[in-house]
Amino acid sequence: MIPAVVYGKHEETKPIAVKKRELLKIINEHGRNALISLDVDGKVETVILGEYQADPINQHLIHVDFLHVSMSSEIHAKVPVLLKGTAKGVEVGGVVQQSIHELNIKATPQNIPETIEVDVTNLEIGHTIKVGDIRNHYRNIIINHEDEDVIATIVSSQIQVDDLEEETSGDTVQATVEV
Repeated sequence: MIPAVVYGKHEETKPIAVKKRELLKIINEHGRNALISLDVDGKVETVILGEYQADPINQHLIHVDFLHVSMSSEIHAKVPVLLKGTAKGVEVGGVVQQSIHELNIKATPQNIPETIEVDVTNLEIGHTIKVGDIRNHYRNIIINHEDEDVIATIVSSQIQVDDLEEETSGDTVQATVEV
């Protein structure tokens, strides 16, 4: 069992304990923002996982907070960003650099997605995808980031020989190694 608390607007904070295996199954199958029906003293309450504490050594859950939610009120949540597809730039030797791994959003509980999927298939080397590029795909949520915030960039995985020659042209360095 894991010690926990349930709290929320107009609700008294209640200490409870939950079965570790059942909680981990829900999180693994439905994500961190899953709506959970929790039986508290015979009353079923709709909650979402709030904060949690994990053991710093083995990462096992040691305490969780559940937030009582109203299905008609918006709440803040963090949603993982999942890059989909293989970028064109990667196929020619580029590398994907993901700058944002989670997006802060505001939505009603039933509209919180498990992940925010970002298609990078058409990105070439030097191209980026920004929050503004995906905002229209998620009209039922508010993404609390600036449009210019970069989610991912395709960068070259190697230094161009021409660039290296320009940087070192005319410079000669001599070194002596003594043993």
